[in-house]
Amino acid sequence: MTESLACPVSPARGGGSDPGNAGQPSGTGQLIGIDLGGTAIKFGRFDQQGQLLAELEVPTPQPAMPGAVTIVIAEAVAQLDPERLADRVGVGLPGPTDRAARLARISINLPGWVDVPLADWLESRLQRRVTLANDANCALLGEAWLGAARAGGDTILLTLGTGVGGGVMLAGHLFTGHGGAAGELGLIGLDPDGPPCRSGNRGSLEQYCSIAGLARLSPIEPDELCRLADAGDSAALAVWTRYGQLLGIGLSSLLYVLTPELVLLGGGLSGASHHFLPAVWAELEQRVLAVSREGLEIRPCALGNGAGRLGAAKLALDRLG
Repeated sequence: MTESLACPVSPARGGGSDPGNAGQPSGTGQLIGIDLGGTAIKFGRFDQQGQLLAELEVPTPQPAMPGAVTIVIAEAVAQLDPERLADRVGVGLPGPTDRAARLARISINLPGWVDVPLADWLESRLQRRVTLANDANCALLGEAWLGAARAGGDTILLTLGTGVGGGVMLAGHLFTGHGGAAGELGLIGLDPDGPPCRSGNRGSLEQYCSIAGLARLSPIEPDELCRLADAGDSAALAVWTRYGQLLGIGLSSLLYVLTPELVLLGGGLSGASHHFLPAVWAELEQRVLAVSREGLEIRPCALGNGAGRLGAAKLALDRLG
């Protein structure tokens, strides 16, 4: 869920590699955050204040089978941190984990990902402690740490990209449900007769608001569609308006259930939010009672595509001590 549009997206804060770490002893308490996507895997090495010290991005192996992904991650971590300055690793992946954060339970957009013991596999190869979480949950944690959700409160995040992921924070705490799989917001139903979803649902929000969903509205690539809309092209603007209407319909159900104070939009398609947010608001004002959207804010993530790896590092800091 990492595709970037040409439209402006805020970069991750605290960026820039720092080669000055050379010569430090191992075990300095640094953290590695990993954001596993369908097309790319993003890595960051951070200090315990969230400052980005080094970064790396590699293509996701195709097909993205679990064993191949494990090998690529291990090789990239060795490249990112050859002196072993980081001793804890957090991994965000596109799907739910078990409550112990050891198993990748399922990823409907990656082949072969059913109850994969990814934390065990990586710990064996990396000789570092590893914890897992849903990628959208990681993005939300990153935003709560150093981004747009630092005020805490009730927040939901939607990642709009290869799929549509979701994260939920209630009273400043991540909500994952009794089994660890809550917050799959992109899999809620939008149209019972809509396109089939790999989840088994039909007409899920993901089928309409992912990159593939946008392709059903226009054959033009998202970045070009955004550039055309920036230039005032009426057809492109109409596509983004329809996209916003569909997203607004899905959000209306989420607002009634969760009544958040803040909705954050991440993923590659969020770079076009200035084109589709007016249509989102129009749908919400029509469909959602004022009391259920009172004080609501909707805005793009402040950290751009860096939120997921930062949140994964925060996860490692919080969970692994």
